[in-house]
Amino acid sequence: MKNFKKIFTKNLLIPDFIKDSLKIFIQNSKELLKINNFVNQLIFSYKKKIPLRIKFGCDPTSPNLHFGHLVVLNKLYQLQNLGHKIIIVIGDFSARIGDPTKCNVTRPFLSKEQVIENSKNYFSQIGLILDLDKIEIRYNSEWFNNFNIQDIIKLTSYYTVARMIERDDFSKRLKLGFPIFMHEFLYPLFQGYDSIILKSHLEIGGSDQKFNLLIARNLQKNFGGVPQNILTMPILEGLDGVHKMSKSKKNFINIVDDSYKMFSKIMSISDKMMWKYYKLLLLYSKKKISSLKKSIVIGSDLKKIKISLALKLVTKFHSLNKAKKALFDFINCCKGGVPKKIDIFYLSGAPLLIGNLLKKVNFCFSFSEALRMIMQKGVRINGNIVTDKFLKINSGIFILQVGKRKFLKIHLIK
Repeated sequence: MKNFKKIFTKNLLIPDFIKDSLKIFIQNSKELLKINNFVNQLIFSYKKKIPLRIKFGCDPTSPNLHFGHLVVLNKLYQLQNLGHKIIIVIGDFSARIGDPTKCNVTRPFLSKEQVIENSKNYFSQIGLILDLDKIEIRYNSEWFNNFNIQDIIKLTSYYTVARMIERDDFSKRLKLGFPIFMHEFLYPLFQGYDSIILKSHLEIGGSDQKFNLLIARNLQKNFGGVPQNILTMPILEGLDGVHKMSKSKKNFINIVDDSYKMFSKIMSISDKMMWKYYKLLLLYSKKKISSLKKSIVIGSDLKKIKISLALKLVTKFHSLNKAKKALFDFINCCKGGVPKKIDIFYLSGAPLLIGNLLKKVNFCFSFSEALRMIMQKGVRINGNIVTDKFLKINSGIFILQVGKRKFLKIHLIK
C-alpha cells in the first residue's frame, strides 16, 4: 500500500486499541485517503461504539459477479467482522448510464429490464461472502427516480468540466480524438450523490475508481456533510494476466462458475499471477506467500501450489468433494480425456465456418485468433483435430474442444 508506512511512522498518535483494526483496514489495500481524518474517525467510532458506515457500490451491468469483485468483497468481509456497517448500493439507476470506459466508445445504454434482470442474482452471490442479515442494501433509483431536471442542473453546478476531464479515461480519449458525450459526466456525479444520501464515512472501490470516489468526497462537503474517507483496492488481472478482469475482455472467472470450469480457469493463470490470487483472493500474508515460494524445489512444485490454490477457491464456492472431483476431471483432460460434465451451447446459422463458430462461443476473441489455434492443432471436434482453416460445420450435435481444457457440447441448427 502506498501510504502504509506513513500511518505507523509519521507523527500520528495511534492508540493501541485501534492499531489491530487499522492494520486490517490497510491489509492488501492500495491507498487510504485521508489518513489523519480516517484515524480520528476510527478512534471516535471505537470510543463511542458507533460503527462506521462503509459504502460499496456495484452496477448490475452483467448477471454475475467475478473474482475481480471478490477483492473488494473480501475486504468488506473483514470490516464486517470488525463490527462496521456495510452498505451495498446497487446502481440500478446509474447502471443505465454506465461508468465511462478507457475505450474509444462509450458504454451502451442498458434498459430498465436488463438492469432488473442482472440484479436478481447479486444478493445470493454477495451472500456467499458477506452476512446479508447485517448489510444495508440500497438501490440508487430510490432517490434518482424523484430527480427532476432542476436537481440535475444543481448537481452539475458543483463540478467543472476542466476538473472532470482530468479523469484518466477522459483525458486519454480526448488526446486520441475520441468523442466524450455529455451524459458520461453525469455518472461520477450520480455515484457521488449516493454518498450524500447514505452519509457514508468510508467508501471502498478498485484503484481505478479513485476519481469517482474523490468526487463523492467533494460533493459531500459542498452539500454540507462530512467528507467520506476513501480506501482503494488493487485491480486483479484476469486470465490473460494483462488486463483487468472483466466480462468485456472475456478473461474472467465467475464466482458461480461450476466447479470444473472454475478449477480449470484458475489452473490456466500464469505462475507469476498465481501469487496475486493467493494474496487478494485467499488473503495470504506476505510471510505465508514467502514461505510457499521458499518451498519450491523443482518445477512440479509450482504446479502443486497452483492446484492447492484452485482446490481452496473451488472449495470456498462449492465444496471440498466437488473441488476434488474437479481436480480428477482436470487431470483426466490433461491426459486427453473429456470431462463428464460439459456445458451445452445452442446455436443457429448452420453451416458455419469453424473460425466463426469459435468466435460465437467465445473460445476465441477474433477470427484471426481462431485461425491461429487451428494452425497450432489446438481445435478438435469430437476428438478429431481440425486442420482445415475454412471448414464448414453443418447442423448437428458435437463436442468442440479448444486446447486442453475448453469443452462445449454444441447443438447447431440451420
